[in-house]
Amino acid sequence: MPDQESRHAEDTSSRRDDDDWKNRPPYHTAGVNQHFVKRHTAHCHCGRVRYWLSREKPLASKFCHCTDCQALHGAPFQWAAIFHKEDVHFENGAADLAFYHAPSRSARHELPAKVSCAHCRSPIMDEGRNMALVFPGIIRFGSAEDKKLFDPQCHIFYSQRVVDLPDGKPKWTGLDNGSELMEDVESHEAETARSGGRRVDNSR
Repeated sequence: MPDQESRHAEDTSSRRDDDDWKNRPPYHTAGVNQHFVKRHTAHCHCGRVRYWLSREKPLASKFCHCTDCQALHGAPFQWAAIFHKEDVHFENGAADLAFYHAPSRSARHELPAKVSCAHCRSPIMDEGRNMALVFPGIIRFGSAEDKKLFDPQCHIFYSQRVVDLPDGKPKWTGLDNGSELMEDVESHEAETARSGGRRVDNSR
């Protein structure tokens, strides 16, 4: 049986391993603040959490309509822009952040994780194993042109939607390029306006 000193060393090593993620992107801060290219900045509602983006535009941008995003954001859908973790840098590392692991319904840092401000609870990003899905709603864009670079290319999990968005963008029943495309059905309001107030029978 290991003695008390050995058990203490094992526990300390385990805690160090558990916290190692804080020393990796996007949370590590040592020697990075001065050299990170800051193209965009974002902060939560209370301002305690601030991060920078070094890439001019995301790898992809999407509207997600899955029921998990609806529940966790309290909104009809989530707007997410995808970046490599190395493209994201938190000013104060993991300080003031709260984490939620949806599959286990537990408040801990386990990937994939929902990341929010621990004070005002503003959603910050979804952290995956290699990618960060940031939420453009809290990014402080310098111009309309900068914001345009974050325009979503498609809708995912549109079959779970609670609102219709007939915007002409591709709409997938699940993940993009891994599910079926849905028809971009015109909303009833737009259809009525286009027909001059007359209801159009599309069943013929």
